[in-house]
Amino acid sequence: MRAILSKTPGLPDTLVLEDVPSPTPKAGEILISVKAVGVNFPDFLIIQDMYQYKPQRPFSPGGEISGVVKAIGDGVTEFKVGDKVFGSTGAGGMAEEIVVHASRMNALPDFMPFEEAAALLMTYGTSHYALKDRGKIQKGEKLLVLGAAGGVGLAAVELGVAMGAEVIAAASSQEKVDFAISKGASKGFVYPQNPLSKDQQRTLSETIKEVSGGGVDVVYDGVGGDYAEPAVRALNWDGRFLVIGFPAGIPKLPLNLTLLKSCQIVGVFWGAFVARDPKGHADNLADLFRLYQAGKIKPHISNRYPLERAADAIKELSERRAMGKVVVTI
Repeated sequence: MRAILSKTPGLPDTLVLEDVPSPTPKAGEILISVKAVGVNFPDFLIIQDMYQYKPQRPFSPGGEISGVVKAIGDGVTEFKVGDKVFGSTGAGGMAEEIVVHASRMNALPDFMPFEEAAALLMTYGTSHYALKDRGKIQKGEKLLVLGAAGGVGLAAVELGVAMGAEVIAAASSQEKVDFAISKGASKGFVYPQNPLSKDQQRTLSETIKEVSGGGVDVVYDGVGGDYAEPAVRALNWDGRFLVIGFPAGIPKLPLNLTLLKSCQIVGVFWGAFVARDPKGHADNLADLFRLYQAGKIKPHISNRYPLERAADAIKELSERRAMGKVVVTI
C-alpha cells in the first residue's frame, strides 16, 4: 500500500510517498481502507516533533479519517467487514490502509459522505464540547470567535448560531470575516497581524467592545498569541474565555483581569474528554448528527488533495490559507 511518511523532523516538504507493507489487525483492532483524511494543525506540529504525541518514525501524519472496514482482529464485535467508519487516530491516517483499535472508530451513517465525515469529528467535536460543556453558552449570549474562518473556528460559528448565541467573527482578512458571516455570524471584524503592540492590543479590545455593543460573554480562542489579553479585557462580567489552541503562540495573561471581571479562563482538551467520558462524547456526537441532518451544521471543505499531494494540504493549513477544512482523498 502507499503511505505518506515522516522519516525525519521537518516541514511538509520532508514528507515522502512510499510503498509499505499492509498492516494486520491484532486483537481488538480493525483494518480500515482509508477514503478521506481531515487535515488539522496537529499534523503540521507532529511532523516537526512539536506536538505532545510523538510517534516512532517512520510514521504517517493524519489523525482524522473515514473509510471502510477491511478486516477485523480477534474479539471485535462492534464492527464487521464492509462497515463504514470514521474517527480519530492520532496519526497514521495518510495511508491507503490503517490499523486502529476498534474503540477509536464510530459508525458512519449513510447520510454523511466520507469527505465530510473526515472533516467533522475533530473540529465540530472540539467546538461542540467547548461551547456546550466548557463554556456552557446560553441562548442570547454574545460569542466572539477568534480565527473564525479556520476549521475549529468555522465550526464554532455554526454551532454558536445553532445554540442561539449572537456570534461575532474575528479573522485576519475581510474575505475570511465575510466567509464566517456567510456561515451565520451576525457581524465581524479584521484583527491585525500578530505580534501586536500595546497600542494595537488596546485598540483591539475597544474594537471588540464596539462591534459587540459593550462586550462579549464567551470568547472562543483558537489563535492565542497577542489576541488573548485584549479579548479577555472585552469580556462581560462572569464571562468565559475558552482556550482552544495557539497557532499564534502561547499567550501570557494578567490574572488580575479574572478578579476584576469575575470571569473564567477555561481549558478545552477535547481528546482527553473523549477518553475520560465516552458516554458524554457519544451524546455529543449524536447531537452533532442531529444538527447535521437538520441542516444547521455542514463541514465546509475548502480544498481537496490526492494522497500524493498530502504535503501541500498540510502546507496550506499551516500557512492559514484554508477557509474551513482541507481534506486528503484516497
